[in-house]
Amino acid sequence: MTGGKRVAILGSTGSIGTQALEVIAEHPSEFQVVGLAAGRNVTLLTEQAHRFGAKVTSSSADGLAGLHRVAAESDAEIVLAATDGSVAFEAIFAAVERGIDVAVANKELVVAAGALLVEAARTGGARLLPVDSEHSAIFQCLLGEERSSVAAILLTASGGPFRQTPREAMERADVAAALAHPTWRMGTKNTIDSATMMNKGLEVIEASRLFGFEGDRIGIVVHPQSVAHGFVVFRDGSVKSQLAAPDMRVPIGYALSYPKRLGAPNFAHDNVLKTLGAKDGEATLCYEFEAPDFDRFPCIRLAYEALAAGGTQPAVLSAANEVAVHAFVDGKIAFGRIAEVIEGAMNRVASGELSLPGVRKADGEARKAAGEIVEAIERPKR
Repeated sequence: MTGGKRVAILGSTGSIGTQALEVIAEHPSEFQVVGLAAGRNVTLLTEQAHRFGAKVTSSSADGLAGLHRVAAESDAEIVLAATDGSVAFEAIFAAVERGIDVAVANKELVVAAGALLVEAARTGGARLLPVDSEHSAIFQCLLGEERSSVAAILLTASGGPFRQTPREAMERADVAAALAHPTWRMGTKNTIDSATMMNKGLEVIEASRLFGFEGDRIGIVVHPQSVAHGFVVFRDGSVKSQLAAPDMRVPIGYALSYPKRLGAPNFAHDNVLKTLGAKDGEATLCYEFEAPDFDRFPCIRLAYEALAAGGTQPAVLSAANEVAVHAFVDGKIAFGRIAEVIEGAMNRVASGELSLPGVRKADGEARKAAGEIVEAIERPKR
């Protein structure tokens, strides 16, 4: 494929990466894939590179140098940062320092080092374009608006698979139950984060970094239909929202094509409810909104506390969460102990001065502390 905006994807074999390639395949004249980076799934990476004509590729065997090559040396105009964890931090910084736009789908990056990334992008002349549906919604709602007119921003949450599950039952839930998300198609890590609602806590920190608002001006509202993705509340009482079907390909396509919009699906005058998010056959469409339960979902509270602490504490939160989620998936701890592991690591690892080396140090210390806490917890009975 030739012509169109030149795109490199970090994490091409993951959930976001594969959906991005679906978008690109549907709009071949709009994009040209010039670089792909993946982890261990070399077979799929090879297939992707052959199909899309990517000349620069890397896998986990190539290490950080391979990620750097794809992000900063593939002649990309935009890099989709869709890896999990902190492995691609340096590669993404290298891209923005060269003025390459980054479509951000890596929560850990913005949570741990968002302030540094925003400044690096500003200095390098690069744009940071959010891929999360919630941040894409806020980004779109803020376009053309004066920041001084904004009172607050609200991120919507589906509530995950345990929105109405009693706390005791939720704390004993197995992996299959936690992965049974009612709305979104995501990878394992993000789906578990949705079940604990840590994903929404991380998104609050992301929103603060990307849009420059303090935590007390960022709220969460549970919206199980997942059609309204975010709200901007203005000082005059007006509220603006962005709505779309719960399909990650929509915000992915918007980020990759910005400032253009890709071709929209055909509008059906006889089925306007579908345009507004109704499923096939639904004759009525209702939107529900409710306040989040901070007691049942303590990870939200921990995220707000990390944001308020500042420095490297968000990096500690993010790293400890990764360890805790993997421990749950591996059967080492019960679902209800995830927040306990995170809070324990936050108590053990003090916040340091924000710098990329400082973030790396905090990340390592948090992982070590969280791992020790996991090992001290009695394994759940099968």
